[in-house]
Amino acid sequence: MEDPKKAQQLKIELNEEIGQGIYSNLAIISHSPSEFVLDFVRVMPGVPKAQVKSRIVLTPEHAKRLLHALQDNISRYEKHFGPVKDIKDGSAGFNPLPFSAPGGQA
Repeated sequence: MEDPKKAQQLKIELNEEIGQGIYSNLAIISHSPSEFVLDFVRVMPGVPKAQVKSRIVLTPEHAKRLLHALQDNISRYEKHFGPVKDIKDGSAGFNPLPFSAPGGQA
């Protein structure tokens, strides 16, 4: 008889183009009653226009799972490498770029 855990394994493919990743230094998060939309943007100093590089649409339940997964991974990262600097308290050693996006968070 086949192991139930083995039968439920999910094979995930990562093609070369997606595997290269996309750099983003700004995330704009918006939501409706049925979904969260995460827009990942690359902002360049001195360039007055920025472009959304990727958009991810999640159900509220998946958004919450993502939140917990990020919290868990940041905790493990900090145990191994030390605290991540928070730009809000000025400890990152630089000021964020002077721009704003309605409803966005990075």
